[in-house]
Amino acid sequence: MSEPAPERNQSASLRRALSVLAHVRDHAGAGHGLSLTRLAEALGLSKSTVLRLATPLIEARLLERDRRSGAYRLGSGALHLGQAYLSTLDLRTVAAEESHRLMAEARETVHLVVYDPPDVVYIDKVENETNVRMASRIGSRNPVYRTAVGKAILAWQPEEAVEEIVAAGMPHVTRYTITDAARLRAELGRIRQRGYSVDDRENEPEVRCVAAPIFNHNDVATSAISISGLTSRITAARVRDLGPLVAEAALRISRKLGSTR
Repeated sequence: MSEPAPERNQSASLRRALSVLAHVRDHAGAGHGLSLTRLAEALGLSKSTVLRLATPLIEARLLERDRRSGAYRLGSGALHLGQAYLSTLDLRTVAAEESHRLMAEARETVHLVVYDPPDVVYIDKVENETNVRMASRIGSRNPVYRTAVGKAILAWQPEEAVEEIVAAGMPHVTRYTITDAARLRAELGRIRQRGYSVDDRENEPEVRCVAAPIFNHNDVATSAISISGLTSRITAARVRDLGPLVAEAALRISRKLGSTR
């Protein structure tokens, strides 16, 4: 019988070492770590195998082992890798594929914004050239309280942030604009329940928008993506189809940014 190829053995060892790293990442409690016994039992490996697989991870500082308890936890090298990954992320670049896919699926204009209270700032726009062009411009700003993208972000902010938006004033610009604090809070509650927000002619009289929040690597809503179009195209009934579509796109972008939601 021929001996297994060295490359195959190395590949199997690497996969098992990565499984050790992943298990520590997912299950080591803050400040506690995982004991050798628990780690071996969880992975179905012997203690000696775990020790062997963990050695190069410790040398690379991806893992570290407490000298007194012997428990394993992530090492500083894991932090450096995470920081290096995050430094390469650009929201527009990360969201580009999903934005274009969303436009193709909805056949409507897609906007990407970042939160800069009391406003949102538009940083990207993918337009369906066959429709009436939206008046929005990259770099322009709109108040949080009267836009779908703004409300999508605000729904996941602490109460103090909502109070600041209310205190900044909520004047109406159309007859549909929400100007009452209690109505705004009720709307934010509905957004959290369904996972997407709607601007029903609140910012422009003939435009509806459907948006969902994008969460960063700290699971904080710092941006949002939306579908916008004329009310003749985005009817109230169609909103129910577009809502889950934009929410799924936002979730995929969030995960690319490192969110665990």
